[in-house]
Amino acid sequence: MKAILAFLFLWYLCGISDCDKYTTKFDNVNLDEILKSDRLLKNYVDCVMDRGKCTPDGKELKDHIGDALETDCEKCSEKQRNGSVQVIKYLVKNKRPMFDELSEKYDPKGNYRNRHKEELAKEGIVL
Repeated sequence: MKAILAFLFLWYLCGISDCDKYTTKFDNVNLDEILKSDRLLKNYVDCVMDRGKCTPDGKELKDHIGDALETDCEKCSEKQRNGSVQVIKYLVKNKRPMFDELSEKYDPKGNYRNRHKEELAKEGIVL
């Protein structure tokens, strides 16, 4: 499945190790830990929304989230795509205002959401 916001968080979408793929050096970030912690999740959201400081992985996410959405995450590893789906599901189901805010910034015209609405629905993500 193509990643979205990962839009969020796609802290998985970190620096580019070469022109074809995003780096995998942050692939072992514990997404469950971040999603279960309001404080950690807020810190990542504040980073990508330009409201707070960024960790190194948060900065890489912020730097590449737009490109990942534009290119349907073509530079992502499978683990990054799966992590993106996990984050999106969580945000849509548990933190909808946060998801909507991120969508407004990174997908203001709804291009990604419209392009992947059916795919996301198969994953239980209703936009």
